[in-house]
Amino acid sequence: MARITLKVTKSPLPAAAPKAPSSRAKRAQLHQRHMPAPPPAAPVAAATIASVAPRGEADGARASPAPKRSRRRKTAPIEGKPPPRAEGKGAPPPRAPAEHRPRTDRGKPRSTHATGAPAPPRVAAVPDPDRPPRHENPDDPRLSKRMSEMGLCSRREADEWIENGWVTVDGKVVETLGVRVSPFARIEVSKAAAQHQSEQVTIVLNKPIGYVSGQAEDGHTPAAVLIKPENRWADDASDVRFRPGHLRGLAPAGRLDIDSTGLIVFTQDGRVAKRLIGNHSDVEKEYLVRVEGTLDDAGMKLLQHGLELDGVKLRPAQVSWQNDDQLRFVLREGRKRQIRRMCELVGLVVTGLKRVRSGGVMLGSLPAGQWRYLRRDEKF
Repeated sequence: MARITLKVTKSPLPAAAPKAPSSRAKRAQLHQRHMPAPPPAAPVAAATIASVAPRGEADGARASPAPKRSRRRKTAPIEGKPPPRAEGKGAPPPRAPAEHRPRTDRGKPRSTHATGAPAPPRVAAVPDPDRPPRHENPDDPRLSKRMSEMGLCSRREADEWIENGWVTVDGKVVETLGVRVSPFARIEVSKAAAQHQSEQVTIVLNKPIGYVSGQAEDGHTPAAVLIKPENRWADDASDVRFRPGHLRGLAPAGRLDIDSTGLIVFTQDGRVAKRLIGNHSDVEKEYLVRVEGTLDDAGMKLLQHGLELDGVKLRPAQVSWQNDDQLRFVLREGRKRQIRRMCELVGLVVTGLKRVRSGGVMLGSLPAGQWRYLRRDEKF
């Protein structure tokens, strides 16, 4: 029987495919690729290299692997100077100086330079209710002027009320003179001021010739000296009892020259004074004027409207004949010696002038040199 011999030959195995790098290795390669090149190291002595070389490198032994570089950016220590940043592509932009950086500590307590303790929080100033309100706008009117414009009282009375603490502005008491207030401020006066105002008196006097209406001048006597108890009119219908305090602060509300006679008003009430002699007063004042001369129709029309005094055109006036030698004037203004100067412009000479009415208050049968109180039912 024949023997069959089988010969087995070993074929070489194919080469193994290279192993694909892991995801961690890929990230490390990308990190190394984008990392800036380290700055060239300064040359050092060989002895120094040998002294700092890792164990085993000096004698040719295998060096220990380098420590892995952390992906987290390390910050410079507080005490030291931060390392220089590399310039070029991929480098972060340089930081702005500290004084130009935006504040990032808004709302956080800041520490003081001396102690390092947080500064106390800022508290808004609370207005003191006892202090008068401050008004810095120089265009705002003064409180006394504003009160006069509102018709509450005169400026002189307003100053007195402010000093007495009788005035409130927006609910706060004001006791300082000269304070400016907004035109929209709420101004109120206390009951004491209203009571004081109700006790003020207004007096009607029939001024005779030879007395001046205001302060004494050139040796002439002011008409105010006639206001005394013995000169009060016996037929005065007012129930007011005379008191010496009625003479305090009594001032004339209008002018009447020394050669004129008739009704003149003295008052303690600033509202009455403003009504009669204010810049925008339109209270009618009636006069009986005795004249000499000839007046034609053209002259009469000029007296009624068309004349000027001191370069200012006069308001329209009501002028008519009262009798053969007497004219009746009704004016809504009162310039110095106005009627006498008007008559001179049309060729007339005034020989007598008497005021008989101011608004709704008549002189009536009040004798010359005597006075009476203004009645409650009389209004200017």
